[in-house]
Amino acid sequence: MSDIVRPAQREAGGFLRGVGCAFKGLGWVARHPRWWLFGLIPALIAFVLYAFALVWLGTHAGDVAKWATPFADGWGWRDVFRTLVGILIFVAGLALAVLTYAAVTLAIGEPFYEKLSEKVEEDLGGLPAAVDAPFWRSLMRSIRDSLITLGYVLLFTIPLFVLGFVPVIGQTVVPVLGAIVSGFFLSVELTALPLERRGIGRKERFALLRGEKGATLGFGVLLFLAFMIPLVAVVLMPAAVAGAAILVRERLAPPQEV
Repeated sequence: MSDIVRPAQREAGGFLRGVGCAFKGLGWVARHPRWWLFGLIPALIAFVLYAFALVWLGTHAGDVAKWATPFADGWGWRDVFRTLVGILIFVAGLALAVLTYAAVTLAIGEPFYEKLSEKVEEDLGGLPAAVDAPFWRSLMRSIRDSLITLGYVLLFTIPLFVLGFVPVIGQTVVPVLGAIVSGFFLSVELTALPLERRGIGRKERFALLRGEKGATLGFGVLLFLAFMIPLVAVVLMPAAVAGAAILVRERLAPPQEV
């Protein structure tokens, strides 16, 4: 029994530490308001783009649902069914927006968030021996890795979207699994900067995050749920970047292991 309990306790403790890293990031930007404002610029640009996309999806969700369910044309309750499908489509679009928002914002604000992340590490005792790479090479690598991560996200979210139509399971189990999957991949995106600074590639980053699932999920799930609230993603983005740097230093690649 202890062989089962101890790993569970470790993961639970890691989860709480991951949550703690998110709050530490929030505390850091609260103590450094100039850096918080600095990090808001790309977050606001990305928010405007996503706001237009979500407004369009919200006003056309019914048309998309009708296009996606031609088999329901002869159903007596097709309007109710398509309304539910439209709601699910919008919710799925919102969840996908939350997942990709961090990646797009990081791509737009690469120089901003690189400086912010470096400042956090300086305050925590110094930077690791950074791996130098030209800006455009770093940007293209970031875009490539984000697209690969998005592919993994879709592998999970598409089946979960389909399961969302199943009574009871779709309203209970699926949202929980969706938050877990989304939280993990949100952590993947946010920790990319401090891990790349250490010369750790995409495959190695995934391995580190899987090895610290508790902390990874504690950090990512909390932020994912917070990002679901309108405008919160914009306000919290600088704190999320700061928290990711703290998560890497404390749990994923402590200084003594670098």
